[in-house]
Amino acid sequence: MKSTPATPAASAASPPSADPWSIESWAELALDWQRAFAECSAWWIGAARAAQFAGAAPDIRREPRDDRVDREDRKVSARRARRHAAPAQGSPFDTRELKRLHERYSSRLADLWAGATGVSGIAGAPARRADAASRGVDVPQRPAEDRRFASPAWREQPWFAWIRDAWQLYGEYLTELASLAQLPPEEKRRLEFSTRQFVDAIAPSNFPATNPDVIARAIATEGASLVQGMRNLGDDIAKGRITMSDESAFTLGRNLAVTPGSVVLRNPLIELIQYAPTTSEVSKRPLLIIPPCINKYYILDLTPANSFVRHAVAEGHTVFIVSWRNIPEELGKLTWDDYLEQGVLAALAAVKSIADSDEVNTLGFCVGGTLLAAALAVLAARGDRSVTSATFLTTMLDFADPGEIGVYISAASLDARKPLLCAGERVPGSELAGAFASLRANELVWNYVVNNYLKGRTPPAFDLLYWNGDSSNLPGPMYWYYINEMYIGNRLRVPDALTMLGQPIDLRRLAMPMYVYASREDHIVPWRSAWRTVGLVGTRPRFVLGASGHIAGVVNPPAAGKRNYWTGPLPSRGMGSETWLARATSHAGSWWPDWHAWLAKHGGGKRPAPAAAGNAAHPPLGPAPGTYVLAAAK
Repeated sequence: MKSTPATPAASAASPPSADPWSIESWAELALDWQRAFAECSAWWIGAARAAQFAGAAPDIRREPRDDRVDREDRKVSARRARRHAAPAQGSPFDTRELKRLHERYSSRLADLWAGATGVSGIAGAPARRADAASRGVDVPQRPAEDRRFASPAWREQPWFAWIRDAWQLYGEYLTELASLAQLPPEEKRRLEFSTRQFVDAIAPSNFPATNPDVIARAIATEGASLVQGMRNLGDDIAKGRITMSDESAFTLGRNLAVTPGSVVLRNPLIELIQYAPTTSEVSKRPLLIIPPCINKYYILDLTPANSFVRHAVAEGHTVFIVSWRNIPEELGKLTWDDYLEQGVLAALAAVKSIADSDEVNTLGFCVGGTLLAAALAVLAARGDRSVTSATFLTTMLDFADPGEIGVYISAASLDARKPLLCAGERVPGSELAGAFASLRANELVWNYVVNNYLKGRTPPAFDLLYWNGDSSNLPGPMYWYYINEMYIGNRLRVPDALTMLGQPIDLRRLAMPMYVYASREDHIVPWRSAWRTVGLVGTRPRFVLGASGHIAGVVNPPAAGKRNYWTGPLPSRGMGSETWLARATSHAGSWWPDWHAWLAKHGGGKRPAPAAAGNAAHPPLGPAPGTYVLAAAK
């Protein structure tokens, strides 16, 4: 492409060129793609239009517009404004702020346009940006770590450089526009989240005609990559989810969930697995692990190298873990109390019987931790002190700040679903997985859209992402109770506000030694929300903060030598999370050894390792990983 050098003023005022290869023609094409982007992304972000209040985005066409078109656009804008305005307060925007925002971004867009037309030729693109910057032009800069635009073509070819910069400028405009909205905090949070989702969705990297890597691969493969991409898309539509890992690389019981063990209890809701010891002696008190019921238990028993279960066994513990059932249609009416009674408490009774121990150490992960805390509160109300320690990994007990997942939760939407949920409608695992993936859409959605569908590739084998796609259905009544009472009502934290299994729930009765772990970059359980546990229970927990996110922070084996974690003073009443962090000490590597050292103090001494799994009341029913974990969500 070639263009004639022009001054900024001349460029802004010049009419559209008849040359189909001119910068102006490319700009028209960019507008068409921008409109298409919005349509194509609507399936993912239902609330995306909320980010376009009053149609006030800068007009990126610099040529004169037809008056009739202007009038029609104003009518559309007026209709949008009426649709999105707050009923009692009118427009949620200060018109003076909008005017200043529009003027500022119009100026930036004019500068961007001038920079785009200042130097001709593909080879001149870097020089064009450098020249524009030297003249004080505000040229958008992508973060160096943004892999979406790593290809040299995004910098060296004028068309791709311009459309990337124009998209970024438009995204900055919408983001700032959303920040100006005068809305209640929850509504503004949803607006800002939807705006970010929309901006990410319409990135030029997500569409074949505006992604240079996709075009180059299509040419190199003579279109075979696009054909394969359509096959991949069809396969994922059939599965109801995006494929994030090469699923042919893994098989449960072959290279995942291979720690030796036996199923020693099976009821309609759970299988209980007891793992074979690898030491001659074990702690007298067995360890019962309650994993999340939204996904499969083997997140804690992936490959041998990163299996939390295997490491716990190697440390000399008799380890049991609950394998939650992927709920079939006939179990759709199970309740929260059923998960406590048939899940946590049934497993606890079996563990005490098999280990011949009146005392048990416990660990709960994510929602498994919430279930564990509720079950422990039931036991405390009954006067049962058989659980001698509790570990909570990335668990929320106070839901005042649930993080970005809160944008999907509202009393109105839950009330609308209540009749069906409470009648036994199941919540599909794909629904939950999609919601969690959208919190990191660039990494967990659009990355795979581009790689799998546009480039026709198979994602690399990754055990953690294989597990991430292996979700489970939940029963409607249990799900409704969890969302309504925890996320919306936040009543678990209030003493005696909830009754479970006939007992008033008071977390202050949890007085056993406690270890609370949180991940600093967790987008599902924000670490400051996990911290609030220390102020709810009747003990002073050891609080440990790990690097990375919800899963990667937990699954961090010592041998890998990755990341770091923080330990600090025992939390005291009134101590805030920032005060604790300021006093904490950073340690290189995994937090697992710290937890092993802590748990060893609560093992109750040593005894010979059991010679076989189960006992007369609970004989082995089959080898690990069992049968429930093999059922796929449908």
